[in-house]
Amino acid sequence: MKIEVNLDNNRLPDKYTRHAAVEYMEHDFPVVSFPFSIKDVPAGTKEIAFALTDLDSIPVCGFEWIHWLVAGLDGHDVDVPEDASRNNPLNWTQGYNSSAGHIYDMKDQPISQHYMGPKPPSGVHDYTLTVYALDTKLNFNDGFWYNELIHNMAGHIIEKVKIDLPVENN
Repeated sequence: MKIEVNLDNNRLPDKYTRHAAVEYMEHDFPVVSFPFSIKDVPAGTKEIAFALTDLDSIPVCGFEWIHWLVAGLDGHDVDVPEDASRNNPLNWTQGYNSSAGHIYDMKDQPISQHYMGPKPPSGVHDYTLTVYALDTKLNFNDGFWYNELIHNMAGHIIEKVKIDLPVENN
């Protein structure tokens, strides 16, 4: 399985990051999700799930920041279009990102269950998109947590792939 993302000079394009135009922002965060493809999905895959997280946030806030969490994607090769998080053309379920936690406490805001784009405070952060091919359907509703996803995928991951998407604050 592989993930294909069109990068700009080996970086996630500005439109999907802290450098986005104001019309692509909500609560001062970028909300237009980037397009990408998932190819060569293994045989027997019933569902695909993915997470976009930032391990480089640990020294800043003390934990891995969750930017986007999705389950319920059909288990075959797929092209995820731009702004799919807000438009949901693939009929998936979306979990809570870190804005739903105690730091921002936006659990009741739509942004808490959608793409919340990268906003590194300084330097370059590598945002990791992890895609999971699963041998079962998880049947989540919108608003699940990352730990619930991890626990429910246990023993059902056929394949897991990752790609780092660097974003620079300059």
